[in-house]
Amino acid sequence: MKLNECFIPHQIDGQAVIVPVAGTEFHGLIQGNKTLSVIAECLTRDVTEEEIVDVLCERFDGDREVIRADVAAAITRLKEIGAIDE
Repeated sequence: MKLNECFIPHQIDGQAVIVPVAGTEFHGLIQGNKTLSVIAECLTRDVTEEEIVDVLCERFDGDREVIRADVAAAITRLKEIGAIDE
């Protein structure tokens, strides 16, 4: 999966912002914390959900199952708004 080319990830003061551009039905901003920032960074290339979990586990000290659940929730939300291409 990969971030749809109609969504552009940015970082502002360590916070993730994903901005939709022309061609999307979603009108708004997606804001998140450092976790979403890493997820968005990973999604700039073709990646699996498990690979994203691996990257987050390397960067943050946390329980793998909690990280996996957070990634799944973020991916689900991004899919709902059409921000992810499978």
